[in-house]
Amino acid sequence: MRKLFFAAFAVLAFASVSAQGQFKAGISGALPIGDAGDLSTLGIVVEANYLFEVSESFHAGPTVGIGHYFGDEVAGFEIDDATFLPIGAAGRFGVSEDFTLGADLGYGIGIAPDGNDGGFYYSPRAQYSVSESIDIVLAYRGVSLDGGSWDSISLGVEFGL
Repeated sequence: MRKLFFAAFAVLAFASVSAQGQFKAGISGALPIGDAGDLSTLGIVVEANYLFEVSESFHAGPTVGIGHYFGDEVAGFEIDDATFLPIGAAGRFGVSEDFTLGADLGYGIGIAPDGNDGGFYYSPRAQYSVSESIDIVLAYRGVSLDGGSWDSISLGVEFGL
């Protein structure tokens, strides 16, 4: 219950930001790799961030999202779905007018299954602008867990709103 309250608080705080910046939201398909690839088939990630212009080529701000990974069947046993709620900071560096490199860092709150405590969240990414308000995003996403990590590669689209 505390996790749900914290998530709702983060979303409300995020929505109330009124300074100059740009709100972006995206959706991606994710392919679990490493430890996660042994337990999950694929995932879907929805995220939002609010980026402030620090300089002409660098933007930074808060980010929040949710990543849901569908469990696999291993040796006749159904593996539960895994869900993480990453909350952190986003940084983007414009390499050119159409190409951006960036990273998100924070904490990935473990929502499901029971016993998923979450961990340090990191997501380096590359973005290509196809229009003024639409980017194609390729990202590596990871959550450091006790005794391992939950990693995936994702490809999706981000909209500037």
